[in-house]
Amino acid sequence: MVLLTELFQHFLPETILSVGVFVLLIIGAWRGERGFGLVDEMTVGLLGLAILSIVLSTKPDMAMLNGAFMDDGFSRFMKVLALIGAMASVIMSVDYLQRTGLEKFEYPLLIILSTLGMMLLISADNLISLYLGLELMSLALYVLAAFAREDGYASEAGLKYFVLGALSSGMMLYGSSLLYGFAGTVSFSGIAQAVAGSTSLGVVFGLVFLLAGLAFKMSAAPFHMWTPDVYQGAPTPVTAFFASAAKMAAVAITARVVMTAFPGATQQWRQIIVFLAIASTLLGSFAAIGQTNIKRLMAYSSIGHMGFALIGLAAANESGLRGVALYLAVYLVMTLGSFAAILSMRVDGKAVEDISDLAGLSRTNGLMAFFLAMLMFSLAGIPPLAGFFAKYYVLLAAVDAGLYPLAIIGVLASAVAAFYYLRVVKVMYFDDPAPEFDAAPFALRAILAISTIALLVFWVYPTPVMDAASAAAKSLL
Repeated sequence: MVLLTELFQHFLPETILSVGVFVLLIIGAWRGERGFGLVDEMTVGLLGLAILSIVLSTKPDMAMLNGAFMDDGFSRFMKVLALIGAMASVIMSVDYLQRTGLEKFEYPLLIILSTLGMMLLISADNLISLYLGLELMSLALYVLAAFAREDGYASEAGLKYFVLGALSSGMMLYGSSLLYGFAGTVSFSGIAQAVAGSTSLGVVFGLVFLLAGLAFKMSAAPFHMWTPDVYQGAPTPVTAFFASAAKMAAVAITARVVMTAFPGATQQWRQIIVFLAIASTLLGSFAAIGQTNIKRLMAYSSIGHMGFALIGLAAANESGLRGVALYLAVYLVMTLGSFAAILSMRVDGKAVEDISDLAGLSRTNGLMAFFLAMLMFSLAGIPPLAGFFAKYYVLLAAVDAGLYPLAIIGVLASAVAAFYYLRVVKVMYFDDPAPEFDAAPFALRAILAISTIALLVFWVYPTPVMDAASAAAKSLL
C-alpha cells in the first residue's frame, strides 16, 4: 500500500493527463463537434492542474519501475516548462481553429497525448522508456502537423515530418541496440558502469546514432531539414507547440542521456555536442537572413537557439546544466510571445505571414509593435532583456570549461543573428505602413504582454528562475 502511494505521488502529473485524456475523449465522442469548446477549456484546466501538482510537490527524488522512470528536480523543472508551452499553445489555438474551421475536439486531445509523451520522455532513465516516450510524443505531433487536411502545405508538412521522423527513430533504435549489445543493459546507470572502464568503437557508434536521433527532435543542424517546411506548412498554433514544448523535452532527455549514461565518455559525446552546437548556431544565423516568411524565420531562429542550449551542455558541468535550464526557460517565453504576435497578424480575417506585412506597425498598433520589438531584442540577446542573460550563462559555462573557440563562435553567430531580428524592428518602425491588422483576441494579447513583461522583469528579479535552474542542474548531477 505504501509503495502504491509513493508511485501515485511521483506519477501524479502523468496520471492527471492519462485519466483526463480518456474522460475528454468520452466527452468529445458524446458531444461531437459541439464539444470542442468544453474539451478545449478542460484541456487547459488539466494542464494547469498538472503544473500545480509539480510546483506544489515536496516529494524526494526517486527512481521507479526498476529504474525506467526518474522523478527528480531536473525532470520536474523541464516538465513544468513543457506543460506551460502546451497550455499556452492550446490557449492561442482557439481563435485560429474557429476561424479556419478546424475546431475539432481531437486537437486538444492530441496536445495532451503528445505532452504526456514529453513528460515520460523527460523522466526516462533507460533506453526502452526513452523510446516509448519519444514515440508517444512524435506520433501525436505527426497528426498535428497535418491537422489541416484540406491544406496542401499542411499535408506536405505532416508527411515530411513523418518520413524523416521515422528515419530518425530508426537511427536511434540502431544506436540503442549497439549500446545494449555492449553494456548488456538498457538502464542509463548500467551503461555508465559498462562504459566507465573503456569506450569501445561500438559504444561510440551507438552514441553517435542515439544523439543523431535526438538531434532530429530538437531540430539541431545538420538534422534540421524538416524544420523550415514543417514550421511554415503546419497550422500556426501547432508550429508554436513544436517550437516550445517539444524542444523542452528533446533537450532535457539529451542532457539526461549524456550526463547519466555516459559520464565516463565525456570527451566522446562532447565532440558530438560541440559539432551540433557549432552547426546549429551558424546555420540558424546565416540561413535566416534571406527569409521573408516570419514562420520560416522563426524556424531558423529555433535552430540557432538550440545550438546555444547545446553550448551549455557541452560544458558538461553544473554551471553548464544551469545555463541550459535557464536558456530553455527564457527561450520558451520568447517563443510563446513571438507566436502570439504571429497569430495576431490578420488582415480582413485572413492570416498574413510575410515580414513585410509588419511594415509601419508602430503607427497602426504601437503597443503590439513595442511588445514584438522587445521580443526581437531578447531573441537577439541584447541587454538588459532576459535573452542576454540566457546567452551569457551558457557562454560563461563554455569559457569555464575551456571551450574558448565554441564560445567565440557563439558570440559571432549571435552578432550575425541580431541582423535579422533587428530587421523586423526596422520594418515595424521605419517602413511605410502596411494594411492595419484586425483586432487580436484577448488571449493572444495577454500572452504577448505577459511574455514581454517577463523578459523585461527578469533582469530586475531573476532569483526564482535562477534558483530553480540551479536546483535542476544539481539534481541531474
